[in-house]
Amino acid sequence: MKARVPRRGPYFFNTYLKMKIAVQGETGCFHEVAARQYFNYDEIEIIPCSTFDLELNIVKAGEADFAVMAIENARSGSILYNYTLIRESGMKILGEHNLRIKQNLMALPDQNMTDILEIRSHPIAIAQCMTFLNQFPWMTLIESDDTAGSAKQISETKAKGVAAIASSHAAEIYGLEILAHGIETYKQNYTRFLVIGNEEKGNTRGNKVSICFSTGHKPGSLAKVLVKLAELEINLSKIQSVPRLNGEWEYMFYIDLELNKNTKSDIIKRVLDRYTSNLEILGVYFKGDMLYDS
Repeated sequence: MKARVPRRGPYFFNTYLKMKIAVQGETGCFHEVAARQYFNYDEIEIIPCSTFDLELNIVKAGEADFAVMAIENARSGSILYNYTLIRESGMKILGEHNLRIKQNLMALPDQNMTDILEIRSHPIAIAQCMTFLNQFPWMTLIESDDTAGSAKQISETKAKGVAAIASSHAAEIYGLEILAHGIETYKQNYTRFLVIGNEEKGNTRGNKVSICFSTGHKPGSLAKVLVKLAELEINLSKIQSVPRLNGEWEYMFYIDLELNKNTKSDIIKRVLDRYTSNLEILGVYFKGDMLYDS
């Protein structure tokens, strides 16, 4: 099922520029799939990065227009490190995309399941497929840095008896044959990706806002913030606490809010300022679609 075109600012529709998008992982990774679905056309240049840090550094250096970065998975939860990375980068969240993650078992052509003795993939991908993998106790599971990277390694080394768990896009790129489609246990297995870039390239409006802040060590400090949001009739869709790493066991709270048509992000900042410290608007953007295809 084809993703519906997200609503975006005018920059995204400039078809005369070939945008460069930084992603974490090898060519064919799920980050690339998310980037191509979000920007909705093939004429973008994907810049593979080995780490999330490198993704953002490349955008900050002007070597890419945007970064597409995973922030949470429906099965595995939040990637806490990325919250801090985004805040410290000084860049903004400009959009989001929810990608239905379909894991596939793939190997060199002309092999079947009984030939496979080893399976390689990212540990999260392996964990997402354990109900399927438990059927084959003779197969050794090997953790790697990347799903598509595992597929690439099999292709380059011509490794027989070895399979990878990765996207169908990776199988196509690296000439592998899919032995089993959709082996993930949880069939509504979504990963939420954020589009990160310089603020001037994004929207000035949207129906979702991400903020972060800290509160004092006093009973009810966080509750007061939540009450104020409720009074504004704002739906809180996510709250995540991340340690500040200042040696005093303080936390930053990262919150996603769905705005009603009468509330702007500057109103939120003005109302919450007196109840929080280190308050920052991380981005205003449009909520991503959820497409429950099979």
